Amino acid sequence: MPARRFADGEVVMGRWPGSVLYYEVQVTGYNDVTHLYTVKYKDGTELELKESDIRSQSSFKPRKSQSSSSSPSRRNTSRSRSRSPGRPGRGRRRSSSQSRERKEDKKRTAQETDLVLLVLFKMNENNTRRYNGEPDSTGRNDTSCKILEQKFKPDLEIQRVLDQYSLHSRREEKKKEEIYSEKKIFEAATSTASTEKASPKTKELEFGGRIGTFMMMLLLPATVLYLLLMCKQDDPSLLNFPPPLPALESLWETRVFGIVLLWFFLQALFYLLPIGKVVEGLPLSSGRKLHYRINGFYAFVLTAASIGALLYFQFELTYLYDHFLQFAVSAAAFSLGLSIYLYVRSLRTPEEELAPGGNSGYLVYDFFTGHELNPRIGSFDLKYFCELRPGLIGWVVINLAMLLAEMKLHNLSAPSLAMVLVNGFQLLYVVDALWNEEAVLTTMDITHDGFGFMLAFGDLVWVPFVYSLQAFYLVTHPTAISWPVASAITVLNCIGYYIFRSANSQKNRFRRNPSDPKLAYLKFIPTATGKGLLVTGWWGFVRHPNYLGDIIMALAWSLPCGFNHILPYFYVIYFICLLVHREARDEHHCKKKYGLAWERYCQRVPYRIFPYIY
Repeated sequence: MPARRFADGEVVMGRWPGSVLYYEVQVTGYNDVTHLYTVKYKDGTELELKESDIRSQSSFKPRKSQSSSSSPSRRNTSRSRSRSPGRPGRGRRRSSSQSRERKEDKKRTAQETDLVLLVLFKMNENNTRRYNGEPDSTGRNDTSCKILEQKFKPDLEIQRVLDQYSLHSRREEKKKEEIYSEKKIFEAATSTASTEKASPKTKELEFGGRIGTFMMMLLLPATVLYLLLMCKQDDPSLLNFPPPLPALESLWETRVFGIVLLWFFLQALFYLLPIGKVVEGLPLSSGRKLHYRINGFYAFVLTAASIGALLYFQFELTYLYDHFLQFAVSAAAFSLGLSIYLYVRSLRTPEEELAPGGNSGYLVYDFFTGHELNPRIGSFDLKYFCELRPGLIGWVVINLAMLLAEMKLHNLSAPSLAMVLVNGFQLLYVVDALWNEEAVLTTMDITHDGFGFMLAFGDLVWVPFVYSLQAFYLVTHPTAISWPVASAITVLNCIGYYIFRSANSQKNRFRRNPSDPKLAYLKFIPTATGKGLLVTGWWGFVRHPNYLGDIIMALAWSLPCGFNHILPYFYVIYFICLLVHREARDEHHCKKKYGLAWERYCQRVPYRIFPYIY
């Protein structure tokens, strides 16, 4: 094991990732496994650096100027030449002109260096902000750049002439090469810094670590089973626990599992159709960008046409309601098999393609959170496909089956108003997600979280079978609501949807095109990482306005079920807990990443989700 060179608390000089610049940092820790030092910059930013990127402060002592090192003999020779009787004063004039030339050369070189470094800094700053979805300085600091360009233009014209006729000294040429090499370094800064941080193991474990994730793999399927069994009861009160358990053999049916497989592969077929545009995702740690086909809305239209054809040919869609438990168990079994496949294939995945949050080295934890970031079979992205297609579209199909089951069970010629509201609200949510499919590419599910049991079970089981809980509840527990009440609930849902959509649209436009004229009014706090923290618009109102809109919509989905039982409001309670957990995770991550800038942001935007409350 190599000996450790720098001790905790020692103040040293650390190289900023992707550049040749060194800054004063303090060593705060050392990882014996990865041999990386954790250092803290003056602004609070913490990074992990290799030992080769750290130097002692003594190695940065200023060197003496070159002029002071000239030999006395040269000074004497110059003096004697200037006093030659045959050339009175000529040597002095030559010395003065040479001095002026040297000063002009130094001035011209300094000006060119300043301008080039300024341009490179602006390029690096703008590229970094575009990568992270923050506003760049385009359109804001153009005036200063033009003034500098006008100021240095005559000197640069002279410089072009010197370049054309190769009138530079070797020292100037070497300095020029160093200056222009900075451009390549700055262009690769983002990818280099990310690559250096790709391989370290996951240190901070979420969800209670290994024990917590193991318990969640047992509790999540049990929770789904419990909720569905309770909805079947005549009195779905929490006091009636536990509900009557069905026989184990009644929970499995091969035909149902075949339908689940058919549904999954049908959506995969729609995904592979060469329709819709192809877009680039955000850069990976290696700097590479994956391509994604945006055709989720087309898949929804094709699915709707297929369901319409089945209904036209008298197919009983209520089969879903009659075998709802079997469908849930089959989907859970499929998600477990998919998770095993994902983990096994991730063992052969290159280190830089692993998920930053699922590389702990613990089997259970990595299996749950996802070991590989973007598992693909050719161009077929498994995580991106499961994020919106089988579960989300399946949610709408299940809701429709519940609506038809209610009409059949109660001999209704039309569905109840409560069922119409639930179907309509949730249909709007799904269609919106598919219409704005490109926005999912900037979410943490795609950019940060690996694809393991957590996302596989969530996308294929939790979303279609728990999110449809209100519709499933209304089939056996009909609720009569008046038109004024229905109108009030509709207004509430519209408010939540407006907040949710406008906040997400603002964020996504901001990440994709920070120079969008529609976002010119937005202000931000700059950070040491080159990113900016929005302090105006929806993101200056609360830190997570999209979460606020989600919670309001979830409440509107549950209100049509009435207040006889708390079971339909499970989704609201779950959603609040989920978003509070996500918000706490975001807070911890941003505080570590942005340092003092995040503290300034929190002072500027004090409320997290609920204004004046939390």
